[in-house]
Amino acid sequence: MMLQTPVTPIAAEPPVPKPPARHLGPSDSDRTLHATLAPLTGGLSPTALTLAYADWLSHLFWAPTQRMDLVNDALRRGTQLAEASVGQTEPWSLIAPQPQDRRFSAPEWREPPFNLMAQGFLLAEQWWHDATTNIRGVSEQNEKIVEFATRQMLDVLAPSNFALTNPEVLRRTVSTEGRNLADGFRNWWEDLLELMAHEPKQDFVVGKDVAVTPGKVVYSNKLIELIQYAPATETVRPEPILIVPAWIMKYYILDLSPYNSLVKYLTDQGYTVFMISWRNPTAADRDVSLEDYRRLGVMAALDTIGAIQPERPVHAVGYCLGGTLLSIAAAAMGRDGDSRLKSITLFAAQTDFTEAGELTLFINESQVAFLEDMMWNRGVLDTTQMSGAFQILRSNDLIWSRLVHEYLMGVRSEPNDLMAWNADATRMPYRMHSEYLRKLFLDNDLAEGRYTVDGRPIALSDIHTPIFVVGTQRDHVAPWRSTFKIHLLADADVTFCLTGGGHNAGIVSPPSPKAHGYQVMTKEADGPYVGPDDWLKQAPHAEGSWWTEWVHWLGTRSGEPVAPPRIGLPDVDPGALPDAPGSYVLQT
Repeated sequence: MMLQTPVTPIAAEPPVPKPPARHLGPSDSDRTLHATLAPLTGGLSPTALTLAYADWLSHLFWAPTQRMDLVNDALRRGTQLAEASVGQTEPWSLIAPQPQDRRFSAPEWREPPFNLMAQGFLLAEQWWHDATTNIRGVSEQNEKIVEFATRQMLDVLAPSNFALTNPEVLRRTVSTEGRNLADGFRNWWEDLLELMAHEPKQDFVVGKDVAVTPGKVVYSNKLIELIQYAPATETVRPEPILIVPAWIMKYYILDLSPYNSLVKYLTDQGYTVFMISWRNPTAADRDVSLEDYRRLGVMAALDTIGAIQPERPVHAVGYCLGGTLLSIAAAAMGRDGDSRLKSITLFAAQTDFTEAGELTLFINESQVAFLEDMMWNRGVLDTTQMSGAFQILRSNDLIWSRLVHEYLMGVRSEPNDLMAWNADATRMPYRMHSEYLRKLFLDNDLAEGRYTVDGRPIALSDIHTPIFVVGTQRDHVAPWRSTFKIHLLADADVTFCLTGGGHNAGIVSPPSPKAHGYQVMTKEADGPYVGPDDWLKQAPHAEGSWWTEWVHWLGTRSGEPVAPPRIGLPDVDPGALPDAPGSYVLQT
């Protein structure tokens, strides 16, 4: 009989737990690679551009009939140009420049062979526009990117950009015996040395030539200095004005030379004016948020004004991004029952970003991620990236015409205060700019009720304060049809004013014989909506500067004049306060 050893059952091994799912975010090395690549691409995402062209080319490939039409169109245009080159034809018989295209406006461009060169270029430009648009199946965003990028490449090849094909340059070369080219080379060399030295020339000194309206810095924190300007009249309106400029610009665009200073104009009209001067951030400010700008900017300024002028409602003014920030603050104040705002004025400021113009070409997921990596490496968005993007939007006016004028014609442009201000650029913190691009441009959270303040969403429909909005006809940064959308969002009386000029020159438009003129019309809070096209037909035209219209609008919403308030907080000696323009505006 065999003894059997009892078998001990083997316990099953416990299952090996799966590692928790991990989100594989961008690595530091990948971000560093993108940041290193950014200077070579001008800050543009190569992936975004590649995908856009791939979308266009693939859909064009599967449209053989459209491709054949484009080939036939090219042959037709070529034949017309060839026939014009051997026959007697009137200038611009085939195609004429658009009214805003000033490259070929000189009389010399009407003469052969230069007129044929210009027409040949314009025909090619028109053909490429047709080839890159209206391709069935291409996404709207990618179509705009391809059309824009192709147009930028064509602009480089314009005959106006080269000495041998530009009759104006040839005429000047003959008349000066070539001195213009020597002068142009000297101009180029001086600009190169200035660029390498990182020390731009100061034709207009802040505090001496510009930003000279008398005032005192009455409050400061790590983000702003608040300037209170001295009264220019014996009595003033009881309601102060607070101006919130964009932090992508120095505030003194609204206090340039005395003849075109909006601040001086307002003080001369009997208003007490406060101005926010933003600190120019450095890499140490990388984690400053958009909420910090609201809290330490708009709200801190309102608190200080309330301490200086208790129980006085404020006329609040926001310019560009400062206007967007003011809208955020006003919506939060409306939600919370804060009634300190008497009126709101928005200069070229957007609250809905669905039609934000060609600037949106730089704003998609790929581009924002690329910019974030570039800013992550530096801590800020550098001044060259911001100014470069704005210049590309108007490359013919801001880049190529200047190069021709100064380097081929050999003529230096006379400096002016607006040009000096434009060269005095600022930086933007990494976190704030990322939030701005994503929450406002990319996701449009503010207009769609998803933007949160203090953990709760805000809605622009909570704004019931009267609003005055200024749009400019040639604005490439905040197109007027985009700023017009405030009519759909705020539950308030909206007075919309459309003036000539662009994003800056249209706003800096003092009363003078050269003022652009404007259209203006008011929509009551409970009045019917009028779309922008119908508004253009219905809004009355007026001559002169919109500044006078706005001051009249403010006057009807202001009390009777009183004695000017004291300068600064009650417990501070005004004589001990720093003089305007303060120190933050001088930071480079």
